[in-house]
Amino acid sequence: MNQAPTIFVGVFLTFASAWLGLVVAPYLQLAPQGSENTLTSDAQGGAPLGGLAARGRDVYRANGCVYCHSQQVRPEGFGSDLDRGWGPRRTVAQDYVGERPVLLGTMRTGPDLANIGARQPSATWHHLHLYNPRITSPGSIMPRFAFLYESRKILGERSSAALKLPPDWDLESGYEVVPREDAKALVAYLLLLDRAGALEEAGP
Repeated sequence: MNQAPTIFVGVFLTFASAWLGLVVAPYLQLAPQGSENTLTSDAQGGAPLGGLAARGRDVYRANGCVYCHSQQVRPEGFGSDLDRGWGPRRTVAQDYVGERPVLLGTMRTGPDLANIGARQPSATWHHLHLYNPRITSPGSIMPRFAFLYESRKILGERSSAALKLPPDWDLESGYEVVPREDAKALVAYLLLLDRAGALEEAGP
């Protein structure tokens, strides 16, 4: 006996019912509601980054910062992010409006950076931390990003952009460390990471 027609009809009905349940039914339920813009004027990241900060985001991606740092503060009950002071509230979808791609991160070898611009608003701190993390955070396992800086002999006056290194970390007399353009861009990007604004979506 030929079972092909029965099998065909069974397979067709299986796929048809799945399509009806997963595509058609939700469409019929949601289509009448229309669309509504729920973004508030306080939405973080609503405007695309420009200038130095945009370049800094590219430097952040190129150097793999996203593999050791996240940019998402978890809600209460899903971790201790709020208790650690990584942000005054959880991050929500509205925080990432306009970001392509969103740099949520894959793990946390280092602390979350969603609000690092608010927690550490000093460009000097960021430059020292990038040059050698042990200067600002003793015991840190973060690698040095000294290649973003130039160690050079002082010719004439010391540069106003030169890092003020602690005595234990300073170079030999007559030399200075100045940030390259990628270092300046990366710090500009980090200083803009501030998702502390109140949003209705985030709740109380």
